[in-house]
Amino acid sequence: MFEKIKKWYAMGLWKETQVRQAVEKGVLSEEECAEILSRQ
Repeated sequence: MFEKIKKWYAMGLWKETQVRQAVEKGVLSEEECAEILSRQ
């Protein structure tokens, strides 16, 4: 799921808040979230 979310975020389909919600739901780890959001 990490790769899909990373791609969706890069394409602009997901916002930062959605990525953070994935962490809250246990779909992503904090480290994965940080990696995705650092690639702006």
